[in-house]
Amino acid sequence: MKTYSIEEINDILNGTIVGQVLHKITAPEQLEVATEHEISFIGNKKYEKLWLTSKAGVAVVNEDISIEPGENRAFIKVKNADLAMSQILTLFAPPTPVFQVDIHPTAVIDATATVCNGARIGASCYLGPNVIIGDNSTIYPNVTILDESTVGKNTVIWSVTVVRERCHIGNDCIIHPNATIGADGFGFRPDPQRGLVKIPQIGNVIIGNSVEIGANSCVDRGKFSSTVLGDGCKIDNLVQIGHNSKLGRFCIMAGNSGLAGSVTLGDGVIIGGSASIKDHTTIGSGAIVGAGSGVTGDIAAGKTMLGYPAVEARDALKQWAILKRLVNESKK
Repeated sequence: MKTYSIEEINDILNGTIVGQVLHKITAPEQLEVATEHEISFIGNKKYEKLWLTSKAGVAVVNEDISIEPGENRAFIKVKNADLAMSQILTLFAPPTPVFQVDIHPTAVIDATATVCNGARIGASCYLGPNVIIGDNSTIYPNVTILDESTVGKNTVIWSVTVVRERCHIGNDCIIHPNATIGADGFGFRPDPQRGLVKIPQIGNVIIGNSVEIGANSCVDRGKFSSTVLGDGCKIDNLVQIGHNSKLGRFCIMAGNSGLAGSVTLGDGVIIGGSASIKDHTTIGSGAIVGAGSGVTGDIAAGKTMLGYPAVEARDALKQWAILKRLVNESKK
């Protein structure tokens, strides 16, 4: 078990200790269930009231907190408690699954594939012709990476992921279990004699550096060229990214959201959970699409959109207020 004194933790956070605890900290835990030997977090003033009933011995808090820790308890004041939490979780994180050998004997690796220095390949993986796995990357068991695909340095691909042919994944990425990179885009056209005719999808997927893709998410290959995810994008579980879509840098897509084909996102776009974006739509940098919204047209940079169909947030809130008032009046 990892244990740390409050001073050792603060050496990492570079915060200010208020109060005193003498015992070691054994784990991080949420405020409501933490014990005196655990450290918790208060990242928003609305949670300050929970400190009174919490048994946590220590909390990492923002500098503007308005309460005191109390006797035999302590705060570590920092500029951003949420960012500090990520440091502490890393500190206490258990080790990742162990590889007894760097390349498992049951892995099938084509003679033309390249596995670079420090890379690890798990049991029953398949690496096709001319695949390249970069330095210090980890490919967990039962991953399939098909012909001419590349994986950059320090990237982690979790079990049962499939990377189809000619797709490229950058450095420092994390691909979670059961993700599919480079499946065919959804392309069909009606034909009087043959019914629905499949349109070949001959492009690929290019994923930038420091991208994270959640479990069971799909990034379809381009019909002509490439589906592109820019550096730093974070994709949640169960997300669909359609063919020929282009994501800028640091975009976020929450669970169950989806992009139809040929959608363009600028830098820093946020797509809420279960939101749907129509094909051939452009969303400008810094725009936000609320959860459950349906986007049917272009969105200017910096706008916040809500509703189905999505409209500017202030208009959506006015509409909802009017509907609520009409419903209440109808009950009178």
